[in-house]
Amino acid sequence: MDKKYKRIVVKIGSNVLTRADGSIDATRMSALVDQIATLHKESVEVILVSSGAVASGRSELSPSHHMDSVAARQLFSAVGQVKLIHRYYELFREHGITCGQILTTKESFGTRGHYLNQRNCMEVMLENGVVPIVNENDTISVTELMFTDNDELSGLVSAMMDAEALIILSNIDGIYNGDPHSPKSKVIVQIKPSEDLSSFIQTAGSSFGRGGMRTKSRIASKVAEEGTEVIIANGKKDDILTSLVGGEDVLCTRFTPSEKIASGVKKWIAHSESFAKGAIYINQGAYQALMAPKAVSLLPIGVEKTEGYWEKDDIVRILAPDGTQIGVGRASMDSESAISVIGKKGGKPLVHYDYLYLD
Repeated sequence: MDKKYKRIVVKIGSNVLTRADGSIDATRMSALVDQIATLHKESVEVILVSSGAVASGRSELSPSHHMDSVAARQLFSAVGQVKLIHRYYELFREHGITCGQILTTKESFGTRGHYLNQRNCMEVMLENGVVPIVNENDTISVTELMFTDNDELSGLVSAMMDAEALIILSNIDGIYNGDPHSPKSKVIVQIKPSEDLSSFIQTAGSSFGRGGMRTKSRIASKVAEEGTEVIIANGKKDDILTSLVGGEDVLCTRFTPSEKIASGVKKWIAHSESFAKGAIYINQGAYQALMAPKAVSLLPIGVEKTEGYWEKDDIVRILAPDGTQIGVGRASMDSESAISVIGKKGGKPLVHYDYLYLD
């Protein structure tokens, strides 16, 4: 195999792993593990982000009374995650490969310390030949703390682990220029950085997952802008993973990566918008300086006002004079200290350019 990558993240969606009735498709799951095992033996490091726990649990249980959506998700995932990881464990063991489970939450990506702990754990696993299988810990996640779906999680993992490619396996061939079910629609095979896809993307989610193609395209665009190639492909096709990694001509959508690769810290900040604790409103002068090609820091003299309460090193949103968000960054001081220096010359930046990500 002519390998294109050394490290990849593979996200397998619920609609790939489940049948029409919601039960796990054991045949498809086995075929995908066979392909990951082939890549593993070719020294390609694979991090697997797998959906399917909730669907697996749902097919196992018949609750005796009505539950709200959060309680149902907690119950189904608690049972389904055991069933799912056991299947993976047995399938990988047939190839002499050990897999390990990592259950995470959105909060675990919100602080730099927890973020690095997760990264170090996965690095140790890969160094020892273990395939990490990552999923959201739905048993303790509640609505406001959930990832949008595992597409968002796979984007975070790709950035965190400096993957060369993120392969998102769905039940269609990629992003279409119209309704995927229409014979007139065709797959968009290549998408360049910052290309607008809003006119092509449908808003509907998947049958068994929370996400849809809109989330996939948004995450894919952001990850590609950070220098990682993203591929959306049909996970139900035979040998899809080995074909993609081997460089074969496969019908899919590829997001061309930016030539400028973001640093690890910048990647973390880029995906940290939902963890922001407050906001900084800037004036016109600061806006023009930040929008210029040359990288600059956000200085106190360029700030109009702040919003919210945050500690030093927390993530804050950066807002233009009209209130439009233009980026996020890590604050160099807490909100009270920031208020005391607003509009003043000199002093250290409120957000240093090394810790600033502009949309």
